[in-house]
Amino acid sequence: MAVRAVVWGENVHEQTDRIVRELYPEGMHGTIAAALSQDKAIEATTATLQEPEHGLTKARLAETDVLVWWGHAAHDKVDDAIVERIQQRVWEGMGLIVLHSGHYSKIFRRLMGTPCSLKWREAGERERIWVINPGHRIAQGLGEFIEIETTEMYGEPFAVPEPMETVFVTWYEGGEVFRSGLTWQRGAGRIFYFSPGHETYPIYHQAEVHQVLRNAVHWAHNPAKQWTSVTVGRNIPTDKAREKLIEKGPKLASHAPKG
Repeated sequence: MAVRAVVWGENVHEQTDRIVRELYPEGMHGTIAAALSQDKAIEATTATLQEPEHGLTKARLAETDVLVWWGHAAHDKVDDAIVERIQQRVWEGMGLIVLHSGHYSKIFRRLMGTPCSLKWREAGERERIWVINPGHRIAQGLGEFIEIETTEMYGEPFAVPEPMETVFVTWYEGGEVFRSGLTWQRGAGRIFYFSPGHETYPIYHQAEVHQVLRNAVHWAHNPAKQWTSVTVGRNIPTDKAREKLIEKGPKLASHAPKG
């Protein structure tokens, strides 16, 4: 069965900026989804900010294995209820891939619990993404590095929690470095952050970037049974304990709210 991936894009720059519209006539989300669909084991669709519920209804998310997120100019326009909904699905086991300026998205900052701030510079400089974990699933099919001719600089310190794994580290023409490919896990959900992808450069047309994104979708997909509040968060009555148990001492459980 194919991995069901939804590529979410805020779809703002594509409508307001001529350069971005010319680079990505189908939107960045459309370009990324097309790249993912080159892998027959991935079924990629899109959703955007402008759709009802941002295209991420409960039913849609329930059928999503991996959510790919690109945002920049409209982080504050994302409804908090939708963020809560996505967070719940990540805890349950849905994978999340956050791209470029999505580091400031509500969902990424909530899951990281930190500011997720960094240095930046828009000068069209060269970027060399070094593969420092070549055995990782996300790095398969790549050489020693990926060269991007024109990009936006993202520099350390990157205010995120210590990652589970560092897959890529970037060097920029101006001299800065950045941890450009990082993984975490929250609940049963796997999270990957990948920094390249500024909207005014053709980064999402580059074959090596496509390879990273396809690899990341497969890595982030957790085929195990989904966690839910029913299977994880529930009270176990004394008479349902696996061993015979006699209650001792006072308790507050009878007065605590359920769920």
